[in-house]
Amino acid sequence: MGSRAADGAGSERPPDGGVSEALGEESRGFTREQLFTLAATASINFSSMICYSILGPFFPSEAEKKGASNTIVGLIFGCFALFNFLSSLILGNYLTHIGAKFMFVAGILVSGCVTILFGMLDKVPSGPMFIGFCFLVRAIDAIGFAAAMTASFSILAKAFPTNIATVLGSLEIFSGLGLVLGPPLGGFLYQSFGYEVPFITLGCIVLVFVPMNMCILPKYDSIPSKESFWKLIRLPKVLVLCLTVFSLSACLGFLDPTMSLFILKKFKLPAGYVGLVFLGLALSYSLSSPLLGLVSDKLPYIRKWLLIAGGLLTALSFFMLGPAPVLHIESQLWMFVLVLVLIGFSIGMSAIPVFPEILQCAYENGFEEGLSLLGLVSGLFNAMWSLGAFAGPILGGFLNEKLGFEWAAAIQGGWALLSGLATGIFYIIEATRKSSSLQNSPGNNEERTHLMGSET
Repeated sequence: MGSRAADGAGSERPPDGGVSEALGEESRGFTREQLFTLAATASINFSSMICYSILGPFFPSEAEKKGASNTIVGLIFGCFALFNFLSSLILGNYLTHIGAKFMFVAGILVSGCVTILFGMLDKVPSGPMFIGFCFLVRAIDAIGFAAAMTASFSILAKAFPTNIATVLGSLEIFSGLGLVLGPPLGGFLYQSFGYEVPFITLGCIVLVFVPMNMCILPKYDSIPSKESFWKLIRLPKVLVLCLTVFSLSACLGFLDPTMSLFILKKFKLPAGYVGLVFLGLALSYSLSSPLLGLVSDKLPYIRKWLLIAGGLLTALSFFMLGPAPVLHIESQLWMFVLVLVLIGFSIGMSAIPVFPEILQCAYENGFEEGLSLLGLVSGLFNAMWSLGAFAGPILGGFLNEKLGFEWAAAIQGGWALLSGLATGIFYIIEATRKSSSLQNSPGNNEERTHLMGSET
């Protein structure tokens, strides 16, 4: 490729220092390949999120009419995440064999076709047959989504090696735009035209991106590496960061099968307005992500504090979402939306720094640089996110059915609390070990002996 950044990712390690200088160089002008890469990845961020988020306002109630309980609805959402998890692990390992561009375009094609198929499920008889087809279609959709997102993360990290967090954060604007437009658009189309139209409309929009990305997305090649997921995930820091990704995704996944039902029952809003409530979370996340990404790249030492504070703030926000009955506070719509805004911001605080932190940890532990490593890291990130998105809806649907939304939300926030505390403890231990190793280093001992000799 003609891009210096793209070539440099495979041959030169992104420096630990001088990030702000690199940012300045990148911001003065992108190459043609980088601009095309940004356009292609922005399209998948937008299309995947809008297709994902349209389900929230009306699918849980529609599935209930077809004989699915809250727990079954949670399993349907979780099925997508489970197959996404498995697909991400496999595809991340074989990214360089398949080809990043082919995987990216094929994933979009599968996702668009399956979104249209999902709109036909209301024709399926109620009961086990409807539930079975929901699982099947969501599983296929998950494979396409995993392919596109794994390739997308790898391509971005290859094209922008020195400021990946800033680029990822900026592209979250398009993810947020999809999350913002999905619920109200889906609710409006559902109310106006019925179940099929939202899925057919958005599926066709996704398919439009297929020929566009075939034309504009640069091709990134790499030599396959012998590194594996298991070597990467055995690193203690990576394990802690995986817990962070899992916990954030589990908290968000909990909202999919439960929040719309709670809003409908508690605040008596029509389906078309339920989507507007989702805007609080989506807008705050998408607007704060670019700033958080810039801070993460320009001030790398801040990342640990973002991870810790983000986890603790997410836990507190979920405790207040109901709010938890132990607080004896009556839930009100304005307070509910305000807490969603806090959740969107706090999740951005924790999610944006994770990818560059895993990459830095891999570099420090001798992993070979290049697209192969980026495939491993992006596959691992997507896999952990999917695992959380599998556990969140299932546990959330069960707790919502047994305890009610207020207690279920408070318990679900425990994932974020656990990750925030674990991250804090890990960084304290890491800082202590570094401090003790510096004190016991030969250079320090020689300097101390010299000083003692000069004093005598």
